[in-house]
Amino acid sequence: MKYDIAVLPGDGIGPEVTAQAVEILKAVGRKFGHEFVLHQGKIGGCAIDACGEPLPAATLELCKKCDAVLLGAVGGPKWDSLPGNMRPEAGLLGIRAGLELFANLRPAVIYNALKSASPLRGDIIKDGIDILVVRELTGGMYFGHKGRLRQEGMPEAAFDTETYSAEEVERIARVAFEAAMKRSRRVTSVDKANVLESSRLWREVVVRIARDYPRVELNHMYVDNAAMQLVRNPAQFDVILTSNMFGDILSDEASMITGSIGMLPSASLGSGKLGLYEPIHGSAPDIAGQDKANPIAAILSLGMMMKYSLELDQAADLIERAVKNVLDRGYRTGDIMSEGARLTGTREMGRLIGEEIEKIG
Repeated sequence: MKYDIAVLPGDGIGPEVTAQAVEILKAVGRKFGHEFVLHQGKIGGCAIDACGEPLPAATLELCKKCDAVLLGAVGGPKWDSLPGNMRPEAGLLGIRAGLELFANLRPAVIYNALKSASPLRGDIIKDGIDILVVRELTGGMYFGHKGRLRQEGMPEAAFDTETYSAEEVERIARVAFEAAMKRSRRVTSVDKANVLESSRLWREVVVRIARDYPRVELNHMYVDNAAMQLVRNPAQFDVILTSNMFGDILSDEASMITGSIGMLPSASLGSGKLGLYEPIHGSAPDIAGQDKANPIAAILSLGMMMKYSLELDQAADLIERAVKNVLDRGYRTGDIMSEGARLTGTREMGRLIGEEIEKIG
């Protein structure tokens, strides 16, 4: 089979980790006889430098013509002084909206080999962690009306509006319940319904949708309690369903309890097969170009691409097994380094995982 893949390396460590994911993609192609045709595009700071905007129209059109999109990371201090609509992060918001990707899936799994890297006590994580955060991606405060208020004689003020329609909540809720049906059949819907009207609508719609999934257990939790419970007893969670801003925060917290944000992939999906796949970490400009970045999140994002957009489940499983095997053999990048492990760089970690893919029968 032939697949067209848009590759958007982005900024900072983005090109480094994406390069390793591309090498794994080539190894998978050799293993299974698939042809992956790569199409390079620009997004974020590098697009601002080259084209004057964070998401060139050509990049968006390229992505629409492909079967899936692999993205590295965007941003850096070089562009921090730009207006909000011209910052690299605006490219991310733009591509999500432009491709109509409303569901962000962020798995947080702790590998046995990395339990010592978790900041949580051993008795808390002894049974492992396997959480899927389902985050609404194109609504809420990030996309709501925003602006500055300037009145003579009054202090300057700013506002950001949190808005959700019932339709937006319903479609992301169904993604969460469908995912739960393939897992442990538990959904925790996270909101702030004791304070926010948008959260009250969120809860009402989720309760209604839950009636279509009688085999799934539904619980509700306020976001502040959810943040606490993630570090107190993460094993209680299976699927966490939440809004754009809450999901952004909670998924980063979940990543750190697994050991490192450098380990967590994500998939951004819409109503069709086209999806955007990226590590949840940022561009980490402080280590860019030093062969220190952990490429595993980018590589596992590639695995999610195989599963959700390309329907190559065997290849997805192979990538996950290869990552686990390399970690079990004691290889670590600096962010997950532990006593007795073998320190390796970005390229070496990618090479080891690629070799493991070739070896697995």
